[in-house]
Parts: sequence; C-alpha cells; structure tokens
Amino acid sequence: MKLTRGAALVIGLVVAVYATLLVFPLLRVFEDSFREFIPGRIGSDVNAPFTLANYAELLRASYVSFFWDTFRIGFIAAFFAVLLAFPIAYFVARRRSDWLRRATFGFLITLMFLSGLVRVYAIELSFGPVGFARDIAPLLGAQMGSRVYIEFMVILGLLHYGVPMSALVLVGTIQNVNPRLIEAAQALGAARWKSHLAITLPLSARGLLSAFLISFTLSISAFVIPMILGRGRVMFVSNLIYNRFSELGNFPSGSAVAVVMLVISLLVIYTVSRATSRRWEGGGR
Repeated sequence: MKLTRGAALVIGLVVAVYATLLVFPLLRVFEDSFREFIPGRIGSDVNAPFTLANYAELLRASYVSFFWDTFRIGFIAAFFAVLLAFPIAYFVARRRSDWLRRATFGFLITLMFLSGLVRVYAIELSFGPVGFARDIAPLLGAQMGSRVYIEFMVILGLLHYGVPMSALVLVGTIQNVNPRLIEAAQALGAARWKSHLAITLPLSARGLLSAFLISFTLSISAFVIPMILGRGRVMFVSNLIYNRFSELGNFPSGSAVAVVMLVISLLVIYTVSRATSRRWEGGGR
C-alpha cells in the first residue's frame, strides 16, 4: 500500500507530538539522573558535573526493599486480579441477555472511572480499624496494625483497579472460544470443571497474559493506594520518586530511581512475555 503525502504528513505530526510529549521528557529524566545534586538547591544545575553516585545509592538495602515490595505486592495483586476477573468475564461473555451484558459492561467501566481517593477510602472504611479489621486480621494470623495486614489492605486497593480492567480484557478473549468445544468435551464424559481446565483456560492463555501484564503495570505504578493504605510502612517506588522530587527537591536521585524502575519493569514484562511465548510455540509443535 502506497503512503500518500497526506498520510505521511499526519503520521509525521503524530510522531512529532509523541516525541515532544513522551520521548523528550524521558530523555531529560535520563540525562538528569547522571547529574550531581548540590544540597540546598531544587533540582540540579545545568552545568552540574556528571556522576554515577545517584545509581550507586540505589544499591543500599533500604532502596532495594522499595523495589522488592513494589514488584512482590504488584505480582500478588495482578495474580488475584486475573483470578477474580476470569469468572466475571466468562459470565459476561456467555450471557444471552443483551441488557445484562450491557449492564455488567457499564458497571465495570464505571469502576474504571471512579476516583482513586474514593476507592482508597472505601477500602479504609470497610477493612480498616473502623471496619472489619478486627474480624479479618485474626484470619490472616496478624494484628490490625501489623505489616501483613497493611499489605493486605494495599492489595485490596490494587484489586479495585486490576479486577475491572482484567475482566474487560478477558471478555473478548473468552468470546472467541467456541462454546461447542466445552459441550463436546462434556458429551465425551469430561466433568464441567475439567473441560474448562483443558479447553477454556489454554485457549484463553494469551488473553490471561495480557490481563495479567496490564494489571501488573497498574499495580507497580500505583501511587495513592500505597501512600494512604500503606500508612508509611508499605511504600512503592512511585512514593519514593515523589519524595525525591517534591519533598527533597533532589531531581537527580528521583530521576535515577525512575530510570531504574522503568528498565526493571520493561525487563520483567519482556521476560514474562518471552517465556510464555516460547512455551506456546513449543506446545504447538
């Protein structure tokens, strides 16, 4: 297909806007991460010397714990988000009633547009000290103010984002699975749950991976949820970046944390996608 002059102009304009709004700021953050920070200033001087001290500082155990908590809790939240979203998506995809399907879609979309503060304080009121904390904490083998229970609260907050998004992603995937395959498996004597494990889940694997990665990305980039529900004991890398930029004015350190976070996130997503793709390719041989 030949690219017309008008189409080339439109594509060039989009690329220029994209580069201006995203690529250039990221390059600016990358460049500033190598600048030396002078205490008492806000940000770094244009002529400040280059240094690797901002990255070397991140090797301390205190900084490593921020990354560990972010990815560990984000992984757990993404896993349970997909686990809870799959039956919801299956219910929507297999409904014959149009109004029920539209109502469920509308509800999920409404949840996505709900204010983050409303989500957070809804969790706080429901499962915090004034809510069901006294009943739930013993089931987790923890006290209300313990770190285990605080992490549980943070995961609940992350599920507010992960479950609706994962369900919306999985609906289209499940709709593409032919229901007659399930019926055929059951006609041959397979139990209903076995037919879903053997047919529905494998055929929905790529959609499950997409939903997991989207939920994982939303979780590790969360800011308000760990800031409020974490109560200063569970903090994500996003909170660390905010602290460096806004409270300390140390732009080089904040930029270094942001760059490392971006690189690790891309590596994790690439590794998971690559590993699962190889397994699918190997299974198809």
